[in-house]
Amino acid sequence: MSEISIVINGQRRTVDADDETPLLWILRDALGLTGTKYGCGVGVCGACTVLQGDRPVRSCQLPAARAADQSFTTIEGLSSDGSHACQSAWVEEDVSQCGYCQAGMILTAVALLRANPRPGNADIDAAFDQLVCRCGTYTRIRRALPRLIQSAQ
Repeated sequence: MSEISIVINGQRRTVDADDETPLLWILRDALGLTGTKYGCGVGVCGACTVLQGDRPVRSCQLPAARAADQSFTTIEGLSSDGSHACQSAWVEEDVSQCGYCQAGMILTAVALLRANPRPGNADIDAAFDQLVCRCGTYTRIRRALPRLIQSAQ
């Protein structure tokens, strides 16, 4: 066990963790941030997505040793009351069904729009290509994204 210091949602946190413990379990078990979900455990579904700066990363694949001294944003860090533009668009378009994958989807949308405020269909396809929604809410996501793109103009 090592003492790992990371910045989560703008706040420096220190936890005791094995160097190989995935960031996902530090977030959920040590810090109580349960918005980040365990999906597949191998980084292909996206349920565990968090932002490292403006880049989406799979927290299930990031060992504590590599996360140390880095800064991350979880779904809880977007806004304290769910009022972030992406969260609002998801609610307005009734995107979530079971909601399990939606934190990863929303954080991916945030990263996409920060990198490219006016993404085209190919950009959206590329950003969401590696995310899995078992409920199939992809068409609702496609309705929410233009709302965000228009509000950014």
